[in-house]
Amino acid sequence: MAALALGVALGAVLVALGGVLVAALGRRGPEGPRLAVTGRAVAHRGGAGERIENTMEAFENAVSEGCDWLELDVRRTRDGVVVVCHDRDLSRQSGRHLDVTQTDFRDLPPYRSPLEVTFAPGSFSSGCDRRIPRLVEVFQRFPRQPISIEVKDDDDDLINEVAALVRSFDRAPITLWASFRQRILRKCRRAHPGMPFCFSLERGLLALLLWYLGLLPRLPLPEAALLFPLPSIINRTYFPLPRGPAGHALSRAAAALVLRPALLRHLRSRGLQVWLWVLNEERDFAEAFGLGATGVITDYPGRLRRFLDGPSPTPSGRP
Repeated sequence: MAALALGVALGAVLVALGGVLVAALGRRGPEGPRLAVTGRAVAHRGGAGERIENTMEAFENAVSEGCDWLELDVRRTRDGVVVVCHDRDLSRQSGRHLDVTQTDFRDLPPYRSPLEVTFAPGSFSSGCDRRIPRLVEVFQRFPRQPISIEVKDDDDDLINEVAALVRSFDRAPITLWASFRQRILRKCRRAHPGMPFCFSLERGLLALLLWYLGLLPRLPLPEAALLFPLPSIINRTYFPLPRGPAGHALSRAAAALVLRPALLRHLRSRGLQVWLWVLNEERDFAEAFGLGATGVITDYPGRLRRFLDGPSPTPSGRP
């Protein structure tokens, strides 16, 4: 079954690659909008290891720790409120089996406290603030703070309302559209073409294949950022596959094939940023910057800030 799925996925990639190769053989077109602020320290869900994830208290803490960017997730409630929330089913976060998209804003339950940190298994965060906030509250409190917004649902109304809020606060250059899904990112780009956006999974795979074929320099890169897991955390703190041999194989393959320093240098030379996620230990910070990442996405913004301000990193970010 796994082999069949892999074959189907590979076939889809190769079909898509054919179209991209045709376009890539022509003259390289214009690039897209770039990020106005370099993100060396990016607070994942506002810094989910230090305060309860995606709360105003978490964002306040991350900003006080000197994070360059906040990272958060958005969904839309049944009554049309854009809220900052990672899971659609609130069982993990609140202990109640509720679908955010089928619940009115006023009926959303508070977060658990303590709450386990997803990328630091066995670790928990707590805080006084347990409320799921609205995105507009975050913009009002941090109007000039750069923010990466991961759109969790393929919902036209959600995307259009986020775009309208970004326009209202005049913050397009410091707001990043984020999603792993190309379909969602296409809609995001239509809703607000002036906002930078990240690579989707499909576009990332195609860029990697073109790199190995020597054609990436001729491919337009409208994306502003590559967000990718550090391979060494796979099967340790990040489990896209069940723990075991398959996870170890994925980790080794990703390390060997994807995060090539020359590839990252090429992306940086074209104005893109490379953020590796979700890293919570000093050894991982050091490895990420040593590979040539421009930034790290972390649950522990204070820990990352101490690392960056310490004696180890050089001006280039390499320990």
